[in-house]
Amino acid sequence: MRTLISSAFISLDGVVEGPGGEPGYRNSGWTFKDVEFVPEAFAIKGREQQESTAILMGRASYEAFSPVWPDMKDFAHYKNMPKYVVSTTLTDDNLVSNWGETTILRSLEEVVALKETDGGPIIVHGSVALNHSLADAGLIDRYHLLVYPLLLGAGKRLFPATDKDTQKLKLVEHGVYTNGLQLNVLDVVR
Repeated sequence: MRTLISSAFISLDGVVEGPGGEPGYRNSGWTFKDVEFVPEAFAIKGREQQESTAILMGRASYEAFSPVWPDMKDFAHYKNMPKYVVSTTLTDDNLVSNWGETTILRSLEEVVALKETDGGPIIVHGSVALNHSLADAGLIDRYHLLVYPLLLGAGKRLFPATDKDTQKLKLVEHGVYTNGLQLNVLDVVR
C-alpha cells in the first residue's frame, strides 16, 4: 500500500490557512512576513518532491496551485508528476493543460483504491477540508509539519475537530532552526 503524506506549514496553534499570501485571510502570508527565512528549514520541501510519486489535493488547493506551480522553478519536479484532485464538482474542462496528468477522484473510496496501487508515496499539500476527511477516515500515514513559532488565533486548522478516540503519532524525524521553525515528521501509529 502506498504511503499518504500530509505536508503543511502550521502555526503553533494549528492554523494552516493562507501561508503563502492567499487572499481572504487576515494573517495571509504568515510564513514569510513574520518569520525570517532560513533555507535549511525548507530542505524537507525539496526532499518531498524527490521522494513523492504523486500529488493529492482538494479542489480549492488545485485551483490555487494550478495557475502558479506549473511555471515555478521551486516546484519543477511536480510538473510531470501525476496529480489527483478529490472533488465532486470539478470537471475535466476545469483542469489546466500545462501541469501533467491530472485525474479527478470523486470519493474517499477512490483515494483508498489509489493507495492500493503500486507506486511510491503520495503527498498532500494544502487541502484543509480534504485533510480533515482523510484523517477522519484513517488514510493519512505520515505528517510533514513545519511548525512556525506563531499563534494566529482564528483560521482553518490542519486537524479535524471530530470527537474520536486518541490517535497516536510517532516522531520519526525532527529539526529546530535558528528562526524558531521546527520540523516534525510523524508517522500515524496503527
